[in-house]
Amino acid sequence: MHAETPLPPLGGTALTLLLLQIAVLLGLALLLGRLATRLGLPAIVGELTAGVIAGPSLFFWLAPGAAGWLFPQQPGQAHLLDAVGQFGVVLFVGITGMQLDMALVRRRAATAAGVSLPGLLIPLGLGIGAGLLLPAALITEGTDRTIFALFLGVAMCVSAIPVIAKTLMDMNLLHRNIGQLILMSGTIDDVLGWLGLSLVTAMATVGLTGAGVTRAVLSLLLFITFAALPGRLAVRFLLRRTLRSESAGVTVSAAVVIILLFSAVTNLLGLEAIFGALVAGMLVASAGTEVLTRMASLRAVVTAVLAPIFFAVAGLRMNLAALADPQVLLAGVILLAIAIVGKFAGAFVGARFSRLNRWESLALGAGMNARGVVEVVVAMVGVRLGILSTAMYTVIVLIAIVTSLMGPPILRAAMARVDVDADEVLRREKDERLNAVR
Repeated sequence: MHAETPLPPLGGTALTLLLLQIAVLLGLALLLGRLATRLGLPAIVGELTAGVIAGPSLFFWLAPGAAGWLFPQQPGQAHLLDAVGQFGVVLFVGITGMQLDMALVRRRAATAAGVSLPGLLIPLGLGIGAGLLLPAALITEGTDRTIFALFLGVAMCVSAIPVIAKTLMDMNLLHRNIGQLILMSGTIDDVLGWLGLSLVTAMATVGLTGAGVTRAVLSLLLFITFAALPGRLAVRFLLRRTLRSESAGVTVSAAVVIILLFSAVTNLLGLEAIFGALVAGMLVASAGTEVLTRMASLRAVVTAVLAPIFFAVAGLRMNLAALADPQVLLAGVILLAIAIVGKFAGAFVGARFSRLNRWESLALGAGMNARGVVEVVVAMVGVRLGILSTAMYTVIVLIAIVTSLMGPPILRAAMARVDVDADEVLRREKDERLNAVR
């Protein structure tokens, strides 16, 4: 028996290009992300712009030869860069899951659900309706229109906890009641949005048939049941065992393994890998404060290096030239209006039914309207599944940027008219004491 010749490792031009691509995209993302932050904008705006500059919107137009060499349109080379981006976004969503405060949601579940569900269902319905009515020319060939409509509905209804939390923190609103309610409602929207995305992904994979839908739902229920019972116990046991080591790296490595395994399982079930990452992050958080404290180094690497690479890669797929087509531009304006009006109306109605005044309701709508990173991730999933064309992908990412930019000024104006109560004063004083101890 002859010994098999081992496969040669990645090297040569492919490795050189991959390293240069990562260096260029990360360098631009960090530079423009810092610039955006200095201008009072979310960092994601600058990180996405890095990819737009390096992509067909600018670099390929100004210097097609150089752009074609650095970012060759070869599937193998493109998939290498995509793999780095996917690794980054899986860990990023896992970190997001660790930051979801489900205990807070459980304490005020009725109020949070009353506010969040209309803000989820109204834009979901409007997005599905728009997807059923959009011209066929805007839908990729071979894509089932119903699947496209369901996907668009999910894209319209999501919120972005990372952007919301950062905005509230920057504006010193985390201690305010409305700030807590925005976080709770956004958490529910996030979880339900990922559930919806996983179902649509499964339907797109196995087909929109009775058997396909049944399989998707059963797979989702099976995974959630496993995660909630044996999965949760196993994660807690493993991570708490790692606390015996003095090195935080052991705990971090174990958490990364858990996130990757859960992502692989959901992907194997035909669901979305990032849903598995979100659930894994939530289970890691349930292991206790000491475990979460050890995640600081992982959070730093993911948010400062891996996430900017992913968002730059996401921007690389945008082509603003697509907006020169009047049909695409009109569709983009309509979808932006649907996204904004649907989320604002839904959150406002839910808030009013929960007996919040109009300024509190407006502040809630402004906070929930930010799509940010979550919608970008959703859009990337749409491209990977072949559901979104370049034009529609560009439109959805632009909606994420515009809605994220709208939040802070409206939130600031509305909260200026909301009185501070005694509970909020006590919560702020407690936070200040904790920060002083740290």
